Amino acid sequence: MKTRPLGKTGLRVSELALGGLFLSSMGGDFKQARAATLRALKLGVNYVDTAPGYLNSEEVLGGILKEVDQPLILSTKLGGRPKPFQPQNKDCLRRSVEMSLEALGRKQIDILMIHEPDRPNEYDWWTDNEKLTGPVLELLDELKKEGVIRCTGLGGTTAYNLARLIRTGRFDVVLTAFNYSLLWREAEHEIIPAAVEHKVGLVIGSPLQQGALARRYDDQVAHGAGWMSLPRRKQYQALYALLDETGIPLAEMGLRFVLSNPDVSCTLMGARSEAEVDQNVQAVEKGPLPPYILKRLDGIAAMVPFRPFDEPFGLPFTRPYKGPGSAWNG
Repeated sequence: MKTRPLGKTGLRVSELALGGLFLSSMGGDFKQARAATLRALKLGVNYVDTAPGYLNSEEVLGGILKEVDQPLILSTKLGGRPKPFQPQNKDCLRRSVEMSLEALGRKQIDILMIHEPDRPNEYDWWTDNEKLTGPVLELLDELKKEGVIRCTGLGGTTAYNLARLIRTGRFDVVLTAFNYSLLWREAEHEIIPAAVEHKVGLVIGSPLQQGALARRYDDQVAHGAGWMSLPRRKQYQALYALLDETGIPLAEMGLRFVLSNPDVSCTLMGARSEAEVDQNVQAVEKGPLPPYILKRLDGIAAMVPFRPFDEPFGLPFTRPYKGPGSAWNG
C-alpha cells in the first residue's frame, strides 16, 4: 500500500488507516477485531487510531498488538478517563495517558490527541477559550520532552472551530471527522487550508459518514427518511445516478474521493471484519478518481454546500432518529 507524509512529523502513514471505534464491543467480539486488524496490517496498513472513549478499543488493540512485531504508528486520545474526568487537572490527564499505555501494552504513544477540543460542551479543556490556554497543553509539552509521546494532535468534528486550534501552531496532526466526504465538504473552507499552512498531518475520519455513504439506501432516499431535507434527498439521488453511470461502488468512490486530495495524509476505515478490510484496501489500490468524475462530484456536493440545520449528525438510515445534532442515533 502507498504511504504519504504525515505533515511535519517525519512519519509516513499508509493511505488507508484503521479506525478503532469498531475494534471494540461496538463492532463485535475480540476474535473478529483481531482478524480484521491482522488482515489490515498484512495488507500494508501501518497506522491505527483509537481512544479511551471508544468503549474497550484500547484494551482490544492491546491484546491484538501483543502478537504484532512489525512497525506500527498508533494514536490515541485524552478525554473521558479516569472517572471523574477532570480536563483541567494535569494529574488526572497524566493518569489517563498512563492508563492508555497500560491498556495498549506500549511504553510510548506515537500520536496523542486531545479529543473533541473544539466542542466546549464535550470537555472543558481550556482555562481561556479565546486564548486557548490550559494544563493539557503543558502536559503535552512535558510528555513530548519525556519521550512518552512522539507527536501531538487534535481529534475533532467541527468545521471551523477546529481550524482555530490548528492555527495555534501547537499541534503536529489533526484528525477531522464527518466534514470531508463525497457530500460533506465543509473542511475545505478552513480545516484543510489551516493544516496545509501549518504543515499539520491531515487524517480524515468517517469518510463514509459512519455508513451513510457505505452502501445505498435507494428506497429510503426516495420515499422514507423523514428527517432528510429535500435538497439532501435530491443530492443523494444525483450521486446514485453517477454511481449507475460509472459503475463504481459507493464505498469505493467515497474512499477514492478523499485520497484524490494530495493534502490528505490518510483516511480511516471503520472496518470491523476481514471482508470489509479487503473491500476497502482493494478500493484504495485503484488510486485517485479521474478528474472528470471529481468535477461531477464537485457539482453534486455544491447542491447542499452546508449541513441543513436540523440534519442529524450521524444519518440514521438504519438507526432510530433521535433528533437534530445527535451524533450516533443508535
